[in-house]
Amino acid sequence: MAIRSAAQRKSDALKRLGNDPNVWLATADDSGTPHLIPLSLAWDGVRIVVATPTDSPTVRNARGSGRAKATLDSADDVVLIEATVAVVDFEAVSEADVKSYVSRAGWDPSEQAGHWSLLILTPRTVRAWNGVAEIQGRTIMRQGVWLA
Repeated sequence: MAIRSAAQRKSDALKRLGNDPNVWLATADDSGTPHLIPLSLAWDGVRIVVATPTDSPTVRNARGSGRAKATLDSADDVVLIEATVAVVDFEAVSEADVKSYVSRAGWDPSEQAGHWSLLILTPRTVRAWNGVAEIQGRTIMRQGVWLA
């Protein structure tokens, strides 16, 4: 397999963000204990948007640190994202953003029991690689700026 350029890795990562149904989201509490959970993925072209119960460890951790790591579900085509996180109560989200999330994720948190929040992740660092040969040059975004 040929080693992809940074531009190709970016293109492939954006395609996956636009099409993959789920993302694994990792947060940590104040003591550093990690919490990892799969969530429905909505990509708006700039940010990752996920929904989860407001009383979940994911929301508590994201509120506390303002940071998370996300990865798409493949060990063969890795896309690993470090992001800042904003937590927004689902009821406070604009109707356009709700429609966008529901359309992309395929379900509506407002139809579920309990209180829900949207986590809006803004990527700061993105790494992408296919196998050991692509480890070098895997960083394709740094400090929120695409490198290609």
